Amino acid sequence: MKRPFFTIIVVSYNAGEDLINTLESIKMQTFKDIAIIIKDGGSTDGSLEKAVKCLGIEQSENEQTEGRRRLSAGKMSSGGSFDIRYMDGRIRVIRSRDHGIYDAMNMAVDAMRSEESRHVSDTAPGYVYFLNCGDVFSDNQVLKKVHDKIFLDSKNSGTIVPTIYYGDIYEMKTGQRVASNPKINDFACYRNVPSHQACFYDERLVLRYPFDTVWKVRADYEHFLRCFYVEKAETKYLNMQIADYEGGGFSETKENRKISETERQQIIHLYLSKDKIKRFDMIRILSLAPLRTKIAENPKTAGLYNEIKRLIYKHR
Repeated sequence: MKRPFFTIIVVSYNAGEDLINTLESIKMQTFKDIAIIIKDGGSTDGSLEKAVKCLGIEQSENEQTEGRRRLSAGKMSSGGSFDIRYMDGRIRVIRSRDHGIYDAMNMAVDAMRSEESRHVSDTAPGYVYFLNCGDVFSDNQVLKKVHDKIFLDSKNSGTIVPTIYYGDIYEMKTGQRVASNPKINDFACYRNVPSHQACFYDERLVLRYPFDTVWKVRADYEHFLRCFYVEKAETKYLNMQIADYEGGGFSETKENRKISETERQQIIHLYLSKDKIKRFDMIRILSLAPLRTKIAENPKTAGLYNEIKRLIYKHR
């Protein structure tokens, strides 16, 4: 089987209709050279059974595995574990216990790694995209536009340096488009990087190194920095809206926000010098970063804030 151009990973646990909404947005994409991996942590709310129907898996003529029979019959026990494939491997459902979102993402990547079609190529790599339950593609042309840009780059350059393509997200909570920094440098890495809902990773970057689960909230941030500083990955900004971000998820609880800032401080010391961190800390203080965060998160002020930020990025 030919390796898909995009592999979309959806991690789920008792996500209800959020899982279905996310899958529907994937189904509506006009670009179809994709694979979908659903990593479910053992949902008991019936969402996985609905996902199977949403994707038309019950119509598959593939071999009836024990896992599929159990899934179709709704007999999945909370401790059960199985891995089933459909539609020539283009849709894969993995149901097993995990130790959180990053462990689940690693399990999905492990499933990719085991596939015979995953022959890593320097001239035609595939790309991996993580779409959280409740988040959706901004329109049905997103994957086509991203593919066309990547294809054009590969046609012009031949061999492709491992690259992260990224764009902007639409924040449902504030009703605003949130612009990503079009230039990733030390200060951008210090401040923050594009959310993973905005990023398409060259699969070589994802297959080579898993998310480090020592980080409870910021493993994706550390992974991005590792790709940038250790793997010397290129970053290419796409001036387009990638996904509508639901917000209010795992990293945004009051407790995890505190953990998030602690982990951010620890992670940047792994990749930036102490002198740079001190300088950037001072810039952060002088630019009133905590106040700017509150303004950006307030639906009444977020629009003006994001418009100013876009203008700043535009003139860099």
